[in-house]
Amino acid sequence: MAFAEKLATGQLGESIIAKWCMSRGNSVLPVYEKEIDTGKGPRFFTPSGQFVAPDMFLIPSMHWVEAKHKTVCSWYRIGGYWCTGIDINHYEGYKQVQRISERPVWLLFLHRSSTPDRRDIEHGCPPRCPVGLYGHSLDHLTKNESHTHKNWGRYGMVYWAIDTLRRLATLDEIEQARA
Repeated sequence: MAFAEKLATGQLGESIIAKWCMSRGNSVLPVYEKEIDTGKGPRFFTPSGQFVAPDMFLIPSMHWVEAKHKTVCSWYRIGGYWCTGIDINHYEGYKQVQRISERPVWLLFLHRSSTPDRRDIEHGCPPRCPVGLYGHSLDHLTKNESHTHKNWGRYGMVYWAIDTLRRLATLDEIEQARA
């Protein structure tokens, strides 16, 4: 998938998740990219440096949300369970944003297809994978990491078993919030 296509998919997911957050009584302050040509995402600037910023800030909840739009969960062959994850570099940045801002960061994962990736099927995963909106606070996630893998993502990835996340909404509930 080309960068422009990945960006469009990510922005669609952010929009869907933002609408779901608003349907739950929050106002959403999006954190937009300022210099698109640099290829850098939103930044959180502090006296001690700059960090990758989560996608949005919710009011009155007063917490950050990083919205991830994924097609499917991944099958963790060693553990035998569904998982999802993010780039390690971003994960470390979100930890810094939470520490410095003293506001919680939540990671939300929207998985939209129940048909597993062909590579997972070839390795014996169940015929359907979980769908819906899943997430949890960074505090919870840092204590419940499943595993990391240096071969995926630009800096490697950190993963969580889908069962360690809260299922926040079904796909039907997400669609209702979009209406």
